[in-house]
Amino acid sequence: MGRVKLLVLIGVFVLSLSCTLNAEIIQISAGGYHTVAVQSDGSVVAWGYNGYGQCNVPAGLSNVVQVSQGWWHAAALKSDGTVVAWGANAQHQCNVPEGLSNVVQVSAGWAHTVALKSDGTVVAWGHDYYGQCDVPEGLSNVIQISAGAWYTVALTSDGNVVAWGNNYYGQCDVPEDLGNVVQVSAFGFHTVVLKSDGTVVAWGDNENGQCNVPAGLSNVVQVAAGGGHTAALK
Repeated sequence: MGRVKLLVLIGVFVLSLSCTLNAEIIQISAGGYHTVAVQSDGSVVAWGYNGYGQCNVPAGLSNVVQVSQGWWHAAALKSDGTVVAWGANAQHQCNVPEGLSNVVQVSAGWAHTVALKSDGTVVAWGHDYYGQCDVPEGLSNVIQISAGAWYTVALTSDGNVVAWGNNYYGQCDVPEDLGNVVQVSAFGFHTVVLKSDGTVVAWGDNENGQCNVPAGLSNVVQVAAGGGHTAALK
């Protein structure tokens, strides 16, 4: 492809995207090969690979306050506490349980979806071969959730972490005496947490060194686990 033709195509894509984004972006989420953004007017924009319809935002979707991307599907939380999901649905990951309400956070995994309710309880649906949707009995006081490839992680109000589902790489083996956690992030097959003192702990698959937290890393305010890497914001 010639340089001029390539530049023209890039220009067309950027122009198209800029024409689609009609308001300020307030949140973004990246999936396997696609990206979704929530705008300040409550609308959603998606772009990238669309082989499973994960970029086909449902017509009329509005009042969205948060989105989460799985590998091939997307889930959106509306201001009224309800959830809408679209994209790949072979494992029923887009079949939101009837009557689900009072949701305050959603997280989409490889082929399952998890919702945190305002009462601190968790609901999960979709692919459950590894028990990633089998919420531990009695789990309560949850303040944050994060869905990995085939497992789920929850942070409770006392700063402790609970994980369940596929544990082939030890991604559900929460380190002993881990406490004072303020954020969790799971993606792929490893888990990363941020502690209240600004330090980071990671465990699970480490084939690419994604769990090798740099020596001396401190003053971190946010962490994010990727497919085979980890990022920290200071």
